[in-house]
Amino acid sequence: MAEFDAVTPIDEMVDGRGGVRAHWRPLLGIMGGMGEGALAERARRLDRAFEDESIAGLLPGSKRGVAWRCDPLPVVLPATEFAALEAGIVQRARLLEAILADLYGPQALLAERLVPPALVFANPGFLRACHSRGAMPPRPLLHLYAVDLLRGPDGRWRVLADRTSAPAGPGMARENRRLLGRVMPEAFRGIQIRSLRPFFDLWQDALQRLAPPERGDPAVALLTRGTHAPRWFEDMLLSRELSCALVECGDLTVRGGALYLKTLQGLQRVDVLLSRVEGAGLDPLESSEAGTGGVPGLLDAARNGAVRILNAPGAALAEAPALAAFLPALTERLLGETLALPSVDTVWLGDDGGLARMGGEAGWQLRNVAGEALPGPDAGAAAAATRPPPPSLVPCVTPAGLEPRSLVLRMFAIFDGAGWRVMPGGLARIAESGALGGALPAQGLSKDVWVLADEGADIIGPAPALLPPLPIRRTHGALPSRVADNLFWLGRYTERLERAARLVRATQARITRGVVLPREAAEVAALARCLAHAGFAGAEEVTGSSAAQGLPSVIAAALREDGAMTHVADRIAALTAMVRDRLTADMYATFTLTLRTARAEMQQAGNNLEAIGRAMIAVLRFATAVAGVAAESMVRGGAWLFLDLGRRVERAQAIASEVGFALDEPPTRIEGGLRLILELCDSVITYRSRYLTVLQPAPALDLVLADASNPRALAFQLEAISRNLSEVAAAEDSALPDEAASLLAEAEAMVAELVAAPDQAMAAANLPPRLEAMAARIAALSDAVTRRYFALLPVTQTVGREGGTPALRGAA
Repeated sequence: MAEFDAVTPIDEMVDGRGGVRAHWRPLLGIMGGMGEGALAERARRLDRAFEDESIAGLLPGSKRGVAWRCDPLPVVLPATEFAALEAGIVQRARLLEAILADLYGPQALLAERLVPPALVFANPGFLRACHSRGAMPPRPLLHLYAVDLLRGPDGRWRVLADRTSAPAGPGMARENRRLLGRVMPEAFRGIQIRSLRPFFDLWQDALQRLAPPERGDPAVALLTRGTHAPRWFEDMLLSRELSCALVECGDLTVRGGALYLKTLQGLQRVDVLLSRVEGAGLDPLESSEAGTGGVPGLLDAARNGAVRILNAPGAALAEAPALAAFLPALTERLLGETLALPSVDTVWLGDDGGLARMGGEAGWQLRNVAGEALPGPDAGAAAAATRPPPPSLVPCVTPAGLEPRSLVLRMFAIFDGAGWRVMPGGLARIAESGALGGALPAQGLSKDVWVLADEGADIIGPAPALLPPLPIRRTHGALPSRVADNLFWLGRYTERLERAARLVRATQARITRGVVLPREAAEVAALARCLAHAGFAGAEEVTGSSAAQGLPSVIAAALREDGAMTHVADRIAALTAMVRDRLTADMYATFTLTLRTARAEMQQAGNNLEAIGRAMIAVLRFATAVAGVAAESMVRGGAWLFLDLGRRVERAQAIASEVGFALDEPPTRIEGGLRLILELCDSVITYRSRYLTVLQPAPALDLVLADASNPRALAFQLEAISRNLSEVAAAEDSALPDEAASLLAEAEAMVAELVAAPDQAMAAANLPPRLEAMAARIAALSDAVTRRYFALLPVTQTVGREGGTPALRGAA
């Protein structure tokens, strides 16, 4: 075994004579022409790009934040070196596939004592439910393979770890390349590097080819652990790159031995499942772990050939660190070849000579068969000792300039049905504090990996697939119920935040002077009731002349970190992340940047009424931006329908409640309530243009209750609710659209009665109980939508209620 303790790590950029390696020179020449401080500026721009639209682009208040960063200086591999690595990775993937096929099949390697039983049966990665009892399991067991590499002081690459379960990183490698190309375009123009796009094209085509043979138009889905998992962002990226549906375990069900996706339209068959969930968590019926979640019956459907799961459940067995000690012999036995890409020094401690083979040398890392660290050596234990060499160094951009850091290189390969294809690039990880192994960190510095193009090499893409013509589809219900649920509540919370901002602005305008005029006292009292109903704690206690003194502190409390409005903004942030896969990059940037600005202004406002007013303007700009991008950038399909439905339901409830509060005054003081109604419904200018300065109950209430051409009117919301529900409902399922139509008729009847009343002020003062009942019916309609369209999955949103109406502080 090599002795590495006193050896200086190799530098990837500089050779042993102090010169720059030839394949780095073009890049350094371009960097030198960019001017002093350019690299530091590009690093800041790259960080900002990740923050604005990529993995770090999470909103304030989101608890899932990570700090993924990409260094502007890539790792450069010459074509010849990549070709050697490619051959070694392909051989290693073939070897691990053959090992898994035997251990989950005839287990000849155990009978021949080439693999110790303790390495297999004591390993939690070995799934007994996947053992085919002597028969060959369905191939391939491996589809996506990743390998972590170190270059030692002798210049050779060695394998630090094999990743065979659900390898992370290919999506992040693609994202690093995309953003680096935008921030440093001159580097890509000046150097011929191999593109990553053909690899993902081959991958997408491979998923189609690996479907069960009888399926002519196979449906592919990517199974993610969920939006709260650290790797969800990458799962979302991969689903887009590979054009497959992004699903969670709760979205799937097994019926009649086949796998289906639960959508608003019903069940849709899934033929290929690219799983990012560990095998033990796929099927609770065949897992010994309690609370594993998963899809009941999934493994049985896979065994019967109804669905192909990639990578196969149980593939994590090949990740056992101790397996590396046996790979040279297994390569000769299974492939008849010599292992081309060796592992780091590994010793199996499960026999009597294990400790002796360590030779008493320092630097060994002890791990059990599951890869968990052990405190010390134990002769005969089912464990392994590994001894990685000092990794090579690469330059990284820091505030102090370029500094050398340790490099771990992760590369990827996919099996396309005929052979293995290696990504011409990868993900370089900067190892911090000596931590070389393990999963990709949630925080850390990465690098793009450039493979220089060989001018004589051909770029191989997928062969054209002969598929039958696709039928034209314009369906609205092909949407997972979970996604529809999240979009519905995103619409509701966005509207709820806008409603709160309008209430705060109206209140601020009346109390800024410090003394509430007698004419405004009734309006302030109505606003206090509206604020209390919207979740502003303490607003209901502020009455009469104390309004000017009490309401500012109530409003300021709602804007603090633990306040009601901040809670709503945080829920919007979380829901935006949950539906990220349904939003384009421009839409997502519009949502996040405007909300980030609004939330920052809310936090900075403090008790200053003028600053609070500016913050409310930022909130209204956010709501307007959401409405604009939804109207102009979303196809009128299921996603848009439920986002819009949530907004309309929330706004309809708010209008009914607020109009009722404003009219709850004696008839002689009804004029102040009418002014407030027009202001809250943003209809002052429209009323003036129609009726000049004459303010009467029937015209004002017609504009905010029954005018279907006014986007801020109750009738507009109810008409949109009825239309949206009709779009997604089956022909025989008209109960919900009919209820919305009935509510619309009720609003129109109220106005018609006002017009016919001999005393309109008296008639208007009698409307609050009817409006309260209407708000309760709208809330019941919302509950019915949840039961009808979202109850296929566990309900993920709940809302607090006050008087039968959702409150701002209701938590989801």
